[in-house]
Amino acid sequence: MRRLGIALLASVALSGCVQTRQYADVEFSPPQGNYKLLVMRPDVSVGSVTTGGLVEPRADWTESARAKLLAALRAQQAARGGDVFIMEKRSSLPGVDPEMVAELERLHYAVGSSIALHKYSGDYLPTKRGKGLDWTLGEDAVALGRRTGYDFALFLYAEDSFASSGRVGLQVLGIAGCFVGFCAANIGGGGQFAYASLADLRTGDVVWFNIVSARSQIAGIKMGDIRTDEGAAQLVDRLLDRMKPGRNVQRRQAKIQ
Repeated sequence: MRRLGIALLASVALSGCVQTRQYADVEFSPPQGNYKLLVMRPDVSVGSVTTGGLVEPRADWTESARAKLLAALRAQQAARGGDVFIMEKRSSLPGVDPEMVAELERLHYAVGSSIALHKYSGDYLPTKRGKGLDWTLGEDAVALGRRTGYDFALFLYAEDSFASSGRVGLQVLGIAGCFVGFCAANIGGGGQFAYASLADLRTGDVVWFNIVSARSQIAGIKMGDIRTDEGAAQLVDRLLDRMKPGRNVQRRQAKIQ
């Protein structure tokens, strides 16, 4: 399992904490009116935290979570308007090679990982300071836009993990040790890490990005569960409920008001 969120989740020091933060291109305005939006198949990974702290992927949990997220995205986008198509499979787009979609997904994972690392972990790139978002999916995204006629593509990446019974038992022993004068270190429980990004298929640029990170330091305490209807809807709401415009757009709006 790709554990993109581990480094970011490790920085959440509270017993239970949820963090979210948006970034946008300085000239970004949230889509309105008759825009055409392609919602890409969610990139999902769900696993179990073993007694030793490793995350073992669970294919059944992952597929269940993806189905729940698709349903949550469908409900959320239905209330937004616009011409929206939600991809359940890479082969969902008529006339588009699934490998073309897969290639764009892989590219987005690399770009999204870079944004998460350099915008949220403190490892800033000097060349991108003060520029809002300055990342692109390039010609691959533009080519998809030309082929399909869509204006934007919305990507969602999510990791979720849950402490196994062995992991919970280990922490119980550590807590019990405190009563006899020997406390084990807080071993931590599961965690959730996700981001959503909006790419302009006319330019290839990533124009908006939002991240959610949640972690419990107590094994067995869940900070959301995307395998459930409620948990999937909660994550989609946290990521997509309100897209903030870019810095320059906000300044112009403030002057008008």
